Amino acid sequence: MSNHASTSAERAVSLFVFSYLAIASVLSWNRGNWEFVFYVVVVLLLALFVKAVHRRVQFSTGVLWTLAAWGLIHMLGGLVSIPESWPHNGDSTVLYSLWLIPHLFKYDQLVHMYGFAICTWVIWQVLCPLIHGNKEHPSEIVVAVLAANGLGAFNEIIEFFAVLIIPHTNVGGYMNTSWDLVSNLAGSIIAALIIWYGKPIPVKKL
Repeated sequence: MSNHASTSAERAVSLFVFSYLAIASVLSWNRGNWEFVFYVVVVLLLALFVKAVHRRVQFSTGVLWTLAAWGLIHMLGGLVSIPESWPHNGDSTVLYSLWLIPHLFKYDQLVHMYGFAICTWVIWQVLCPLIHGNKEHPSEIVVAVLAANGLGAFNEIIEFFAVLIIPHTNVGGYMNTSWDLVSNLAGSIIAALIIWYGKPIPVKKL
């Protein structure tokens, strides 16, 4: 991809992310949803961090868009209401509480699987040039899975602080945290298998 095309793609992704974060900020503030005001700030900081790392690593355009999509489905999860008649977990009637498979699999778990599959892909793209850049060796894929799940654990710490700071949240209890971690691992393993058996976009060497 030419530098001009790459810059255009980066601008498009940045505009997309900052647009939905601006809308989410307004909605969260107007509804008094302080949990998602907090998450908007967290996602904004993460977006700025990814942008800084991208300048050094040059992620593929696919990675940038899938990361941007992760932020969007996270915002939708907490801000989009669902009908009370739809199967949902607990008292909160937002997309995050929706049972995709009643009492087995929630929208929340799908977002975790997707998000940490993408994290695994991102970390793999960072590690490849640093190690040897050859997908025939599994070392960077294994490290990417472990690192992504470390980020998953850090995400649970952020949610824990949200519970401490904000009186009423939809974070959930111990079982929810445990299923989040299981979902993170499942997503990471799926990403690892796709990287190993598929034909991922080549990674630029540093």
